[in-house]
Amino acid sequence: MLKVFLVEDELVIREGLRDKIPWEQYGFQFVGAAADGEMALPQIRKLQPDVLITDIKMPFMDGLSLSRIVSSEFPQMKIVIISGHDDFDYARQAIEVGVDQYLLKPITRMTLRKVLLELKEKIEQEMEHNDYQLQFQNEMHEYEQMSRRRFFEKVFEGKLSVKEIYEEAARRSIEITGSCYNLLLFYLREKDFQLSQARMDELMRKQEEILHFFLRYPQYILFRWNVNSYGVLIKGEKEQMEEMAETGLSQIKRLCQPLEDHLEWYAAVGKPVERLSLLPQCYQSTNHYFASRFLTPNLHILTEETLAEYLTPQEEKSIDSVDSSKMDPEIIRDFLSRGTSGEIQEFVESYLYNIREALESRMFRDYVVLNIRFTIMAYVESIGATREEYRERLRDSDRDMHMKPEEVFEYFVDMLQAAVSIRDKESNYQSSRMLRKVLDYIDENYTKDTLSLNSAAEAVDVSANYLSAIFSQNMQKTFIEYVTAKRMETAKKLLRGTDRSSGEIAAEVGYKDPHYFSFVFKKTQGMSPREYRTGKKGQQGGSMK
Repeated sequence: MLKVFLVEDELVIREGLRDKIPWEQYGFQFVGAAADGEMALPQIRKLQPDVLITDIKMPFMDGLSLSRIVSSEFPQMKIVIISGHDDFDYARQAIEVGVDQYLLKPITRMTLRKVLLELKEKIEQEMEHNDYQLQFQNEMHEYEQMSRRRFFEKVFEGKLSVKEIYEEAARRSIEITGSCYNLLLFYLREKDFQLSQARMDELMRKQEEILHFFLRYPQYILFRWNVNSYGVLIKGEKEQMEEMAETGLSQIKRLCQPLEDHLEWYAAVGKPVERLSLLPQCYQSTNHYFASRFLTPNLHILTEETLAEYLTPQEEKSIDSVDSSKMDPEIIRDFLSRGTSGEIQEFVESYLYNIREALESRMFRDYVVLNIRFTIMAYVESIGATREEYRERLRDSDRDMHMKPEEVFEYFVDMLQAAVSIRDKESNYQSSRMLRKVLDYIDENYTKDTLSLNSAAEAVDVSANYLSAIFSQNMQKTFIEYVTAKRMETAKKLLRGTDRSSGEIAAEVGYKDPHYFSFVFKKTQGMSPREYRTGKKGQQGGSMK
């Protein structure tokens, strides 16, 4: 029920309107009244009514002054001014203020009823439009994240000048200005795709809660980084950097830690920089810490401080001082399964860091090289590739196993790059097969209102989060964007080729709510369904953003 507040200095009129108007019959709740604007303003700020009815001439603060303040602070609030003066200047000022109705005393019950019902309809239409706008934005926000990823890839690789960063950020409506920057990367992945639907829904809700936290605050710029990872550019004053980074990490930890039995999660923060041109260095430090998740699987928050013990160089050169757990072949296999090509150098650097002194021993060095070689070869064969195919991808497949300490790093990197390229090729093949099934599923079901990312993911037996990322990366469109475009094309054919109503067409292309169908059609095609049917010119092919 909508709320109404009355401001009137004449007691008889104030009490008469309060007591004799059947507010609830008109869809309103009378929440308060005051004798003048000065007394009314604190109550209005507290109650935030949907409609304000105010006399124009009152002591202390008149209705026009009150209306100016209210329309500035609460632009959605509807204002009705009542006046005993048929004065054009008053009416003109009321229009300038943005008043919705200007009524002359005496006010009849029928007049007020008509105004209230008109305002009620207007408010409900605006609320419905806002709901549709929010729903549409939520459906399309993944498109924005993928677009941002391509932008930040170029920034972190140092491919853009500062001028180009600002220009491209402006084109993407990203407010990137700040006096200091830092980068947070976090990884979220379900441990088991065979979880119950209730558990999967819970994991998805927690992930959405994390994303919405960063989307709420302008100091955080959220973007998708890869299939299971997101990035957050933190911007603000230098003295705020530590607090903002800690707040983001704490929020991720709070939401993820209770679900560790079912959710694999990590978060890393790098070192702040004070220039946009230094963001590649910030990314390098963050990515270095982020890659350490393969070496410290029980450490979920990865920063310079939390990794300090692990990254402390060994004082002894003795092989006996090497922690054997840090050389477990499973660490390499884990990276080969989940790491990215962009993390290889950072992973190798972290892996070799604590044994770099011991690498001076030729015997130990040969052992490390063989361990790397056999582990990677075994992984390559496990995914169906041959040794010949693997050697073809190595820059120097005949390299001598007896190498110098400084050569081990380059050798390890080359071995991993060859293996990851084979893995990604196979993964792309599998993804293509899965996407074909998803596209077929969409073709069969896009006319049903039950079609969703979750139902499509269930049909091909993957998680919704995984499907969302793979679909966007391969199709250069999000799942919702693709489905919406398909529905709109069918709707256009039906609008021009049949005499069915807009509501009937909405149902035929998968929209349960015909009003939302009309909203999406106008948003994406630049005109309403009616205008399209009659051939009225408009900005066809509106933005999906």
